[in-house]
Amino acid sequence: MARRPLPGILNGSRPSVSRLVDGGRPSLARGRDFARTATDSAADVLHPLLVILRGLRRQLGWLRDWWARTPKDRRGPALLLLAAIGLVVVLFPYGPYLALIALMSSAAWMGRDRTPVPTGPSDAETARLKSLYDALVPYLSDPGDPNPMYTHDGDWQEAFDSYAFEDGRLVRLHLRYPAYFTDGEAESRARVEQVLHAKTGRGREYRFDWDEEENRLSLAALPPLSTGIAAQHFVMSPGETVLGFTDPDTVQRTVPVADGDELRDAPPVVWRTGPRSAEPHLLALGRPGTGTTTLLRSIALQALAHGDVLVIDGSGTGEYACLIGRPGVLAVESGLAGTLATLEWAAHETERRLIAVNRARQAGRPAPEDTRRPLWILADRPTALTQLAHAEGRKDPQELLDVPLRHGRAAGVTVAVADSLDSAEALCGVIVAHTRARVVLGAVSAEETRLVLGAPQCTTSAAAVPAGRGYVRLGSGPVLRLQVPATPDPYDEETSEAERQAVLALLPATTASGSAPAAEEIIEVAAPEERVRGRADLELEH
Repeated sequence: MARRPLPGILNGSRPSVSRLVDGGRPSLARGRDFARTATDSAADVLHPLLVILRGLRRQLGWLRDWWARTPKDRRGPALLLLAAIGLVVVLFPYGPYLALIALMSSAAWMGRDRTPVPTGPSDAETARLKSLYDALVPYLSDPGDPNPMYTHDGDWQEAFDSYAFEDGRLVRLHLRYPAYFTDGEAESRARVEQVLHAKTGRGREYRFDWDEEENRLSLAALPPLSTGIAAQHFVMSPGETVLGFTDPDTVQRTVPVADGDELRDAPPVVWRTGPRSAEPHLLALGRPGTGTTTLLRSIALQALAHGDVLVIDGSGTGEYACLIGRPGVLAVESGLAGTLATLEWAAHETERRLIAVNRARQAGRPAPEDTRRPLWILADRPTALTQLAHAEGRKDPQELLDVPLRHGRAAGVTVAVADSLDSAEALCGVIVAHTRARVVLGAVSAEETRLVLGAPQCTTSAAAVPAGRGYVRLGSGPVLRLQVPATPDPYDEETSEAERQAVLALLPATTASGSAPAAEEIIEVAAPEERVRGRADLELEH
């Protein structure tokens, strides 16, 4: 009789691999995964029931604690009150069902997951705030203070009221400082701002708001201004010109603009001109490539909608060739002879308008029609023509701007001058004295901004400054950040097609041939010895 083989466990042999492995996974591991999946599914299905049971348990615990806290002499009346309530519920139509629903709802509410949300700064944020507090100790403390707010190994929470982080970087901070700190001195403020700028991270623009009455300082990291707003038709009234766009919390007005492919409302910097303007003339300074010519070109496109324009191109590079022959463009001059003749005519035209307006007012009549249309004089790099005039022994073109600058406000004449920041000392005194609207573009120091605008800049300097980026101040108003809308020369080969079409769409149709000037005409405009003659020269000849 044949013997039956013993089981593998008894004879010490191991089971074969084919019996342990099913589809490349051990049976034990597969069983664990199945059990875990079943547990998770059951937990998901039974989650509402578990929440209600947890709430009932918490309600029962609260009821037990309440019964223990109730004095013995009040337990009888309490039970009587509960019995009365129960009787009313039973006698009320659908009372038991409503009571059961209310009980389950309250149990679900009490049994919900109330995991506390972590509050307060993280360890890294706490270390950063502590480091910032320690860095301010030498500047905001005094050895004679018996109870100093800022001290070594002190508590930063007593000095910092509120703060906010974004992606691990500090974006907002409100701090208190002692009353004896000299916050009225610019040097003391600058030292504190420099420390905060260095410790919160360079490469961004920060705005500091000092509240001297409450002894508080607010720091805010500003996002970069958008550079995607190109030349376009801005919704403005006559006499209003958009110099650029700024932060939304610094102006009380927005206009619809196209920012790339997006339509949105942007806060503009509006320059108001005319007889009632307090800043009738503009001065823009910046180094080459910072966007001063772009600013004048943008002003010219907006001015042509309601007035006439005279352009003086002192650099002689043909940056304003797109304006030649356009309706409303009286002249585009780049040579010294043409500039002197055009500015002489502009001075006589300002006097004529002023006399006509004065006579009309004395007679009780409205101003003549030919004096109501605004006249714009846009002078780009006049100091270059001044040097040429001095070399040839001729009259300084800047001196011819004296009459339009002094009397242009009443005569409807507006002057906008743009020049290099390195040539600012060559500007004549009448231009500096009568241009109350100031713009400075490019990467400039705080001292240069103060000299141009007459006030310190409102933010710290940015690491990278795009073209058209700077600061603006209208009269005695606050200093604002500014981003000039992209208005390049449409005849420049490096101009993108979208920006070229945007500028050409704003130009009036030419009066002569109905088309833009040819390339040969642009080259002639760029030549310094040639000048473009417009309607202003024709009136001079007559």
